[in-house]
Parts: sequence; structure tokens; C-alpha cells
Amino acid sequence: MIRGNETTDLNLPRHLGRMGDLIARFRQDKRGNIAIMMAAAALPLVAIVGCVVDYTMATSAKTKLQASADSATLMAVSMNSTVVATAKLMSTDGTVTGGTTYLQNIFTSNAPGTTAANITNSSVNKASNTVTATISYTAQVPTAFLGVLGIGNITVTGSSTASYTWAVYVDFYVMLDVSGSMSFPSTPAEQARLMAVNPDNLMGTNGYPGGCQFACHFTRQGACPQVSAGANASYQGPGQGPIPAAGSSTNPGTGGYCQGFIISRLGTSKNTFTANTTNGNIPPVTNFLTSATPPVHTVNPNNTNPYNGTFVNWNNTPVSSCQTDGTPSCIQLRADVIGVGLNQLFQDALQVEARTGISNQIQIGLFPFIQNLCWSSSGNSNSCSVGLTANITGSTITNFASQLANLLDTGQDPTMGSGGTHLDNALKTMNSNISSSAIGTGGGAGKGGNKPYVLIITDGSQDYQTQSGGGWSSQGWSYTPAVPFPNSATIVPPNSIDNNDYCATMKNRGITIAILYIPYAQIVNPNPNFANDEDGYANANIQNIPAALQACASPKSFYQATTPAEIKNQLWTMFNDQLNAARVTN
Repeated sequence: MIRGNETTDLNLPRHLGRMGDLIARFRQDKRGNIAIMMAAAALPLVAIVGCVVDYTMATSAKTKLQASADSATLMAVSMNSTVVATAKLMSTDGTVTGGTTYLQNIFTSNAPGTTAANITNSSVNKASNTVTATISYTAQVPTAFLGVLGIGNITVTGSSTASYTWAVYVDFYVMLDVSGSMSFPSTPAEQARLMAVNPDNLMGTNGYPGGCQFACHFTRQGACPQVSAGANASYQGPGQGPIPAAGSSTNPGTGGYCQGFIISRLGTSKNTFTANTTNGNIPPVTNFLTSATPPVHTVNPNNTNPYNGTFVNWNNTPVSSCQTDGTPSCIQLRADVIGVGLNQLFQDALQVEARTGISNQIQIGLFPFIQNLCWSSSGNSNSCSVGLTANITGSTITNFASQLANLLDTGQDPTMGSGGTHLDNALKTMNSNISSSAIGTGGGAGKGGNKPYVLIITDGSQDYQTQSGGGWSSQGWSYTPAVPFPNSATIVPPNSIDNNDYCATMKNRGITIAILYIPYAQIVNPNPNFANDEDGYANANIQNIPAALQACASPKSFYQATTPAEIKNQLWTMFNDQLNAARVTN
């Protein structure tokens, strides 16, 4: 509507010009810019503050959830939890029954009530003597400010893993081969010392004029053909020197000594031979090969003895053990070295218990064998064995180990028998004496029991002969082309005579077998006339022994040693490896 006194300016160009002036002045005017900028920045600032607040709330929720997860896993694998107790009773690895429920309940009960969390994964598993608990979660934390940007929740995730490894309680059943072949001297030098004075099987077409390598054979004392009680009674073979009268402590026979074992307990000394005197007397070499009676002494015109430069120390007191080689008081045998190594092992085992802080974690028993294995039940001992004991540095087991060589086969022990190495009998006896209740998982008494290990120390040469009172027979033997005689050497069963796998039987029951192989000594100058070529079969069998013993042993549990240092080191290595294996494998 247009009033009468009003006019309308319809000049459009002029109006546009004025508007342009206003815009220009506005652009040039700097007054009020802070307010304008704050107004423009208000929205993103509010968004940023809201984001910080919402993120802080989400972080707080995650911290609480993570604490709940950590608490759940730690409680599940704590030393006294029911989960660990269940795991210790398990005979195989795998999921621990009830472990997942226990883990989830702990997590849920500790989770903040304001945040709904979902468990995406949870597990409790046992591997050997280690139990591991794992839990993963996710949660949606509602936002207070970010909703205006379309972000209604912040997702938080996390996980926790905890594990507990308990000390394994172990039983070590140590099977000790003390058959005649284990009476071999510990070093070549000790072997030479024994051969120089050993009267065993010295003469005749089936004899060894160079001297026998082994300290123990089975002709009874006082019955050796090279010994005469007549005018030549003082002669006992090359270099032995005059011996005490029959019936004395070092010559208990009724006509002279036969076996070399007592000599190994007396030792030898260098001897000076005086020309044209009785201590220079030597017999003709040919008589050793053709005569079953001692040759007549002849005066040696030279100041030498062609056989050796040593005499037996007959007046010495026999040692109970020979701790080192090369001493005049004894000749060290392999069995002596094993005894020294065992005593060092006992000390090392005690240090293991000191490191774990757990007493009675390790039990050890010593079980020698020849024809039969000598057994003692746990906590007991007898003249030829020590049953499992946790007192691993006590006098009973340490003295027994030191004097192990005294159990070598001289045909005197009715419990272990005599004659050959009957690994078959020994393994059967050991298997039958380790009851099912004694095959535990390592948790200890009332918590799964002790984990059993059988450690075998042997030269691995099996034969089926037996000896009693000088009479020879066999046990478990029947003719095969590979083993034509009871004393023909073969390998641990299964072999051509016995197809039973005694080692597999034990391993299948959950018993670990570790073997220290001390190689059977090659017989030098073998005599095919002796005992149906016993030497030839023994030497030919040596190459077959390692593979047979490896098959008997559990995986990665076969060891080999020859020298005294190697034997002692490998004894500890074998023990330590099995102890560590108990911790990381089942």
C-alpha cells in the first residue's frame, strides 16, 4: 500500500551501489571479530571437549575391564586354585576341566556393572607342568557428547594371559649293568696295567697270554690251572710277584687266585728286576700256549721282564672304591667311574632342589643287574640295591654308589646271579615293580604323583648264559643262526630269540627311558678257541648295539660315553635333560 505522502524510489542501480558500500565498510571494519570467531568455532570446540570426555569414560571402563581380566587369569592359575589342582591330576595335555567356567565367573564378577562386556574367547589349557589361562573381551561404552556426531558408543577390547609352571616331582630308577663286561678298566693305561698281571684264562690253547682285559670272570678262586700249590706256588703269571698264602684276605681260595677283580682293588707298582735273582725269573712264552701247568722258573740273566714292569701290591688293603685312575692303590674300572659320576649327580640334584626351593622334589633309586635285577622298595635298601629315596646325599645311597664296582659279576651274588647280561630279565622286573599307581604326572603326593624315569647305564651286550658254582647253563635261550650259543652276544630284545619289546611296554605305560651307552670294548687278540668263539660274536655284535639301545630309549634320550670324563659328564647331562624335559614336554 502506498500512502499519499510517500514515494517509492525505484532507482535500482542506486540501491545496489549503496549495498556495495555497506558491504565494503563491513569488510573493512575490524570491530567485534572475536565474538564472531568464537561463534564460528563453538561447534567444533564442543565436539572436541565431548570427545575427550567420552574417550576418558571409555578408557576408564577399559582399565576396569582389563583389571577384571587380569584378575581372572591370575586367580585361575594361582598355586592353590582348583584349576591348577585339576591340571596336576591330568595324565595328558589339553583343556583343563572346569577351567573356562572358573575363568569366566571371576571375570564377570569383577567387571564394572555399568559396562556390558562380552567374552569373545576364554581357555585354560595344560601343557606338561604348565597351565595357561587366556581371556579376551569386548564392550560398548555409551557416549555422552559424541552422539551429536552420530557416534553412540566407543568399542573397547582387551585380553589377558597368565600361566603357572609347577615344579615336577620325579622318580629316577637307575638300572646299573654290573655284568662281567662292565668290569673293563676305565682307560687304555688302566687296561694295560690289568692285562699285565691278570691271571684269568692265562694259559692253554683257549687262553690269553697277553692278559685278560676284564677284571671279572667266573672260574672260582683257587681253581685256576696256572696256579700250583707245589714247589712253584710263588709263581702267579708274569709280573704278579709272590702272592700271600691261600686263605689270606687277598687270596681267599685254596690254591691261588683266579680273577682279576681283587687285583683291581689292590693296584700295582713298578718293579725293578734284578739280573740273576728270583725276582728276575720268567717262564718261556711257549708254555703259556701249550701247558695247563705252571712252567719251571728259570733265572733271567737280564735286568728286564719282557711281560711288564709291575707287580701286584698284594700287601695293600683292598680299596672299597677306586676314585681316580693311575694310582698304585687300585686299577680303576668303568663301574668305579659310574659310582663317582653318580655321587656327583646326587650333589647336583640337591642343587636343583635348592634352586626350586622344593625339598624332596627328586627321588633316586639304584638297581644293579646281571642275570637278575636287584630290587628294593621305596625307602628301603639291601646288599645289592637302594630303593627310591629323597635323601639323595645320605650315606646309604652315596656309599652304595661309591662301592658299585664291588657288585661286579664275580659269581658270588645269588640275588643277581651270574654269567651273562640279561637285559630282558632286568627290564621285565623293572616294569613289573613300577606299579600303575607309581606312574604320576609330576604333581607330587596327592597331586598326580611323581613322574617316573628309568635311566639305564649299560654296554648293551645281551646274552643268555648263566653260571653257578663253575657250571654253565642258559636262561631263555634257544638256538638261532645269529645266536648259536647261550654266550653268543646279541642285542636287547626284540632280537632273534626274543621278540618282546620290553622297552616299548614301559614307554607305553608313561615311563620315560633314558640310556647311557658305554660302548662294549673291542676284545684285542680274540681267541676263537675260547668258549665257542665268544670273542668273535662279541666283537661282531658291537656294531648292532647303538641302534638297538636308541630304539629302546625314549626320543632324545640316548647318550654315549667312553672316557671317565665323558661318563661323568653324560651322567649329569642325561639326568638334567630328563628333568628339563619333565618341565616342557609330556
